[in-house]
Amino acid sequence: MFGTQWAYAQQEEKPKLELGGALRFNYVYSSWKEEQKTKGGEFGYDMFRINARASFKNVFLNAEYRLYSEAFGGGFLKQGWVGYRFSEKDELHAGLVYVPFGIKQYNSNNWFFNITYYAGLEDDHDMGIKYLHTGDRWEYAIAFFKNAEELNFGGDVENSSSRYSYDVVGRNKETNQFNVKLLRKLGNTGNNQLGFSAQYGQLYNIDTDRNGDHYALALHHELDWRDWNFKTEIITVAHNPVNAAGQSNAIIQMGAYGTPYEVAARFNMYTFAASKVVNVNWGPVSQLKFYNDFGYMQKKERGFTDSFQNVTGILLTAGQVYTYVDYAAGYNHSWLGGNFVDDFSTGNPDAKWEARFNINIGYYF
Repeated sequence: MFGTQWAYAQQEEKPKLELGGALRFNYVYSSWKEEQKTKGGEFGYDMFRINARASFKNVFLNAEYRLYSEAFGGGFLKQGWVGYRFSEKDELHAGLVYVPFGIKQYNSNNWFFNITYYAGLEDDHDMGIKYLHTGDRWEYAIAFFKNAEELNFGGDVENSSSRYSYDVVGRNKETNQFNVKLLRKLGNTGNNQLGFSAQYGQLYNIDTDRNGDHYALALHHELDWRDWNFKTEIITVAHNPVNAAGQSNAIIQMGAYGTPYEVAARFNMYTFAASKVVNVNWGPVSQLKFYNDFGYMQKKERGFTDSFQNVTGILLTAGQVYTYVDYAAGYNHSWLGGNFVDDFSTGNPDAKWEARFNINIGYYF
C-alpha cells in the first residue's frame, strides 16, 4: 500500500494532457540500387507522429500514432494504453502495450534498430495487459497478450502488415501469449543490469483451425560505464505452427510497414551494441553519440543461410533536432540488399554483403 501523504497528493491532482510528436526526413544511398548510385542517393519524407500523454489521479494514458507513406504501410498506432499506478513502484498497463522482452526499450542505438527488431523481438507492442514492478534492486514484468494488433476482428482473415512492430502474419496468428521479464540491478547505481526474458504463446492457423505454439528465451545485460553504454543479448526462438498439408513448418511469415516477408521458424540470435557519448559546443550541436550495433541470426533449419547486420554511426543532438548518420551493412537481410522475401528464412549462400548509407533528420517536439 502507498503512504497516506502520497495518496493525498494524487487525489489533489488535476487532469493533465501533454502532446508531442516528431517530423522526420531521410537521405539514403544504397549499394544495391543502381538508380540511387547514379543519382547520388535520394532524400524524402520519412514519418510524422503524434504522441499523447494524459493523467488524472492514479490513471494515465500513453499513445503514439505514426503516419508513413503508403509504400510503408500508411498510418497506424504504434502504441496506446491506459495505465493505473498502485504506487511509485507498481503499475498496470492495458491496451496496445510494450512487450516486456529483452533490453528496454531498444537493443540498439541506431535508426535501423538491431536485427532483433526484424523478428519481432525489439520494441514490440501487442494487445494485452501488463503488470510492472520497479524496485531499487529488482525489476519485473508479467504480461498476457490476447493477440498482436487486430485490425479485422475476423478469425479467418489474415492480419494486416500495416503495423509498426513485426508480428506473425499470413495464415498464422499470434494468440494467448504470456511474458515474464526479470531484471537484477548490480551495484549501487543501477547502471549495471542483468536480465532474463521469456515468452510463450499459441499460433492459430486459419487453414487447419488449430493452435500451434511459439516461445522465446533471452539473457541480456546492459552496462553504463562513464560515457560508454554496452548492450548484449542471447536469444533462442522457436515457432511451431500447425500448417495445412504442403506448407512448410520451417518458415513463418512476419509483417510490418505494409509488406510481409518470410522468417525462419527456429533460430538463435546474438547481439552486441556499444556506444559513447561526447559533449561538444559546436553551435547548436551539444552532443555526439558514437555507436556500433552488431546482430547475428543463426538459423536452426539445415540448408538455411544465416543473416547478419552491423550498423556504425553517429547521433548528433542539436536542441530538438536529432540526426542519425548510419552506415548499415547486411548479409541475407531483407532491408539491406537482399531480395526481401526470403532473406530471413532460407537465405542465399551466394549473397554478398550490401550496405546503405543513411541520414535521418528529425525534429522532436
